[in-house]
Amino acid sequence: MGFWEAFSIGVGGMIGGGIFAVLGLSVQYSKGLAPLAFLISGVIALLTSYSYAKLTVRFPSRGGTIEFLVKAYGTDVFSGTLNLLLLASYIIMISLYSYAFGSYATNLFNFQFPFLKHLLISFPIIAFTLVNAYGAVVSGRAEDVLVAFKVIVLVVVAVAGLGYINPKRFSEVEAGFADVIVGGMIIFLAYEGFELIANAGSDVEKPEVLRKAFFASVLFVIVIYVLVAVVAVGNLSYQEIISSRDYALAEAAKPSLGEMGFLLVTFAAVVSTSSAINATLYGTAGISYMVAKY
Repeated sequence: MGFWEAFSIGVGGMIGGGIFAVLGLSVQYSKGLAPLAFLISGVIALLTSYSYAKLTVRFPSRGGTIEFLVKAYGTDVFSGTLNLLLLASYIIMISLYSYAFGSYATNLFNFQFPFLKHLLISFPIIAFTLVNAYGAVVSGRAEDVLVAFKVIVLVVVAVAGLGYINPKRFSEVEAGFADVIVGGMIIFLAYEGFELIANAGSDVEKPEVLRKAFFASVLFVIVIYVLVAVVAVGNLSYQEIISSRDYALAEAAKPSLGEMGFLLVTFAAVVSTSSAINATLYGTAGISYMVAKY
């Protein structure tokens, strides 16, 4: 595995369902300072990736985070508790991804009944659990295509929306330092995923590849996310973001790209959240096995 494969794993892990699922919620708390919240979370992700890069080079393994915890603290109650918390975080991520899937799919098909939304929220979890039970996984080439599609959509939305920004939007509702921190904590979920590079630690051709892939992928995603936050806040009023919180990114594409932009982002969100649910279920099954083994 070379640099671009490792880079793709990191970017694909980060640009999954998170940005579609929690953008509106993060802006709800951080308000006009959402871009700053995105930047702060990105810096924390970058600092964390530094530690991951060091540890992955020192302890190359498919276990990733779990391997690091076991090496540091052994296989006692402390490391076991941390590993279980890690599994719990993946459950929460799957829940958020499935909720985002249901929200975007409901708007895509214009369903008005709450029951259908709940059904759509449950559908991807049930479907991909069955898929993983049969051992089917998405091929590497298909994943590369999905990652490229997601990145292109976000870049198009960000670049197209820059020309429609209203500077007054950023001071429309006053936000404090605590609001920025809370919004940043929420959006940090969208940065989770770069740690998946660590799970490929034993498959890379050179240790330098890992270091470059960690830093390059996080920096790349920081730029995209901050631009997306600027466009979302600058194109929509605070009330519009609140009313469309569950599909805010699709709504933010409307001023610059019209209804086609809304549909494009909605379709990208459905594809991204589906891919993220499948990958997280598959990865979590392997992590669960390693926890049980240790």
